Amino acid sequence: MTTDDARGTPPAVDAEHRGIDAAEDAAAMIASVGFPRMPGRVLMALIAAPAEGYTASDLAERLGVSAAAVSGAVRYLQTIQVIRRVSRPEERRSRYVIIADTWYGLMANNGPIYERLAAHIEAIGAAHADDHAARDRATEMAEFFRFMAARMPELVEEWERMRGRRPAS
Repeated sequence: MTTDDARGTPPAVDAEHRGIDAAEDAAAMIASVGFPRMPGRVLMALIAAPAEGYTASDLAERLGVSAAAVSGAVRYLQTIQVIRRVSRPEERRSRYVIIADTWYGLMANNGPIYERLAAHIEAIGAAHADDHAARDRATEMAEFFRFMAARMPELVEEWERMRGRRPAS
């Protein structure tokens, strides 16, 4: 048997651990910007799932958490339409899979939210018209969100063109 390191770890096992570590690191990163921690962990685990997805018990075991933690996380991810539950007549347990292309669609569909947020931030600035620092911060932040609203559809179109040029796997 070949090994991947001095400990004698088989390459497949070591690769799986690297994948789990990367998933945990990615989940921590998205949690640091406001995404709920457990749904982030479940989402990253589902990226590595086989084509048929994972059951709730698979996810609980993989993540070392309770079934209740997984239940809340998958409910959240279903609500924001990132994953879906798949039931098969021959299986007693449902499986969860990531909905194809949904993650970038979520980003692209935030344009109206960016516009509304910019309007609210401008109102904050207007309410502090006598404080140039507050007004300037609000103006810059509102401009940034309007920029994002305008650019997001273009970025998604560019992404789709780039994906179309990628060889099929």
